[in-house]
Amino acid sequence: NPPRFPQSTIHLRIPESSPVGTAIGSVKATDADTGKNAEVEYRIIDGDGTDMFDIVTQKDTQEGIITVRKPLDYETRRLYTLKVEAENTHVDPRFYYLGPFKDTIIVKISVEDVDEPPVFSRSSYLFEVHEDIELGTIIGTVMARDPDSASSPIRFSLDRHTDLDRIFNIHSGNGSIYTSKPLDREISQWHNLSVIAAEINNPKDTTRVPVYVRILDVNDNAPQFAVFYDTFVCENARAGQLIQTISAVDKDDPLGGQKFFFSLAAVNPNFTVQDNEDNTARILTRRNGFSRHEISTYLLPVVISDNDYPIQSSTGTLTIRVCACDSRGNMQSCSAEALLLPAGLSTGALVAILLCIIILLVIVVLFAALKRQRKKEPLILSKEDIRDNIVSYNDEGGGEEDTQAFDIGTLRNPAAIEDKKLRRDIIPETLFVPRRTPSAPDNTDVRDFINQRLKEHDTDPSAPPYDSLATYAYEGNDSIAESLSSLESGTTEGDQNYDYLREWGPRFNKLAEMYGGGESDKDTS
Repeated sequence: NPPRFPQSTIHLRIPESSPVGTAIGSVKATDADTGKNAEVEYRIIDGDGTDMFDIVTQKDTQEGIITVRKPLDYETRRLYTLKVEAENTHVDPRFYYLGPFKDTIIVKISVEDVDEPPVFSRSSYLFEVHEDIELGTIIGTVMARDPDSASSPIRFSLDRHTDLDRIFNIHSGNGSIYTSKPLDREISQWHNLSVIAAEINNPKDTTRVPVYVRILDVNDNAPQFAVFYDTFVCENARAGQLIQTISAVDKDDPLGGQKFFFSLAAVNPNFTVQDNEDNTARILTRRNGFSRHEISTYLLPVVISDNDYPIQSSTGTLTIRVCACDSRGNMQSCSAEALLLPAGLSTGALVAILLCIIILLVIVVLFAALKRQRKKEPLILSKEDIRDNIVSYNDEGGGEEDTQAFDIGTLRNPAAIEDKKLRRDIIPETLFVPRRTPSAPDNTDVRDFINQRLKEHDTDPSAPPYDSLATYAYEGNDSIAESLSSLESGTTEGDQNYDYLREWGPRFNKLAEMYGGGESDKDTS
């Protein structure tokens, strides 16, 4: 029995975005035989999609699985037709006369439209640009399109993670990439960018493409010494003696390779330079003998040029020290060390000696400062001093009328000071026993009283061994109206007559009322 398909035609569908190898569907023919005689093999024998699809026979299920062979595109072709044949793999020769043991079926495959992301014209881009171009120069353009039938406009952007320094920028409409900062090949020869293309109508649907930017060299750097040279010349050097071989380097990378030329900036009577024409040069002496006591160091300017366009050059200065050498030219000592240090004393030893001296000086200064501090004693050792104590009441007096705070009669009658009356309105902070001194006679003038107290302090053997200032606030007698104070009076307050204050004019009427008061006031008091 030959295999037979249940129908003559089947219809399959597949999205255009399906990757290669995707299974679209299957076909299956039935066979009335059993065993090996029922085994079937499937193959595509005709149709317009033979190059786009494959069919694989599944032995266990006896089905033919149709898969995608090449990428599909709805905008290119939307329908494919395949003619699939099913044939027995084992046929008994006795039944060949019955005819072929096969059957065919038509498979129609429809490609469905999918909103696909933009497609770039290339899988990658490479742009080359010289490092001296002006800002804003376009270095290249990327192109992308919407593969869908709608053909939506595309917007371009740069992935800033691939251009952290923001050296480049891109025109969002046409994909032109231009410079926004100066280029420098010596800093970075390559820039690997990532450009993003997105549909304006569907910004989430994006595609990326790598863009490689190669910076081409321009001769914009001058050559310079390859290393720092520590050069010396022996005092016993001969004319034409080699003292140093120099070389140069250049950050630029010309196509023809590096080529340097060496010369002196000016004619030098002591040294000369000889170009070896292999990017090195030799420094030679021009005379016999050098003296480090006369000149310890020579400065030799050397001009280094390249051969690229435009020619770049620089001047490097060699510092040549004059040193003492042995007969074989080996350096023994140079100017600074030889002139400053005695024989056999190294630089390390000199540094150690200087440090010791500094430490000793610091110790001496500290010791002197501490000793000076110990000699200084405070004038007042404590609050319990042997001088006259001051009793502080911490309040403000009310003047001569405040008889509770201070008795003015004490100064008018010095004998009253011996009673040592305390304030009657508050309790003083400190109580003390005053030193007893001879009382002054009654009606003693205040000036005599002060002089007497001064003499007593000068002759008192128990007085403190330092000067002591006692202020009594004696009022002078320079006023035209003479003193208004009652200090000069030896009488009591009631014996004073203040009627003369009325004769001084209206300004003193208030004082006259306060201290005069008339006879009635006296009688009343």
